[in-house]
Amino acid sequence: MIEYVFVPPPIPSVEIAGSDQRFPVHRIYCVGRNYADHVREMGSDVKEPPVFFTKPADAIVASGVAVPYPPRTENFHYEVELVIAVGGAGRNIPAAQALDRVFGYAVGNDLTRRDLQGNAKKKGLPWDTGKAFDRSAPIGAIRPASLGHVSQGAIWLKLNGETQQQSDIKDMIWSVPEIIAELSTLFELRAGDLIYTGTPAGVGPLKPGDRIECHIDGLQSLTNTIK
Repeated sequence: MIEYVFVPPPIPSVEIAGSDQRFPVHRIYCVGRNYADHVREMGSDVKEPPVFFTKPADAIVASGVAVPYPPRTENFHYEVELVIAVGGAGRNIPAAQALDRVFGYAVGNDLTRRDLQGNAKKKGLPWDTGKAFDRSAPIGAIRPASLGHVSQGAIWLKLNGETQQQSDIKDMIWSVPEIIAELSTLFELRAGDLIYTGTPAGVGPLKPGDRIECHIDGLQSLTNTIK
């Protein structure tokens, strides 16, 4: 029997819609600059290849749970995103076979300390302090891919009841199969990985007391407040 110097933390997991089982999280990958309107909004070139970064697995927050306003920032942003839940391992996965690795889909919110991310960009430094902080990855219940894959449908975010982001999944620059294929050339994907696929234009600041509702057609909505 293995003896640890302290009790290991619980495995982070996500609710599965219509099931008592839960999805154990291995890693969280994120795609930057995947909607042309958001690429232009952030002052980048639409033709650039996808940008990948990561968040810790324990950064997930369930729908309905309040998110503390994070420290060391004065520009804390929301970013609604489609999330891919990976159900099968692989390297160098062809795009034509990529959907075979998908367990399901969920709505996510890639919370960002925009000022820290911006400073890192200017200095050519990693984005970790701006992206990979505690409770930075809210996520709704996962809908199994057996109920259908997600390639189109409205995606929107409301802040205190007012629509701030609105687009369609079909407007992603890199599709779900293309994201999986490209990411698998850099990392061996494992069952339990989550991939946040990028956000449309309209990102903006949050403050304590704000209520955020994130929606993608066909998936359970994600709602959180900032405290």
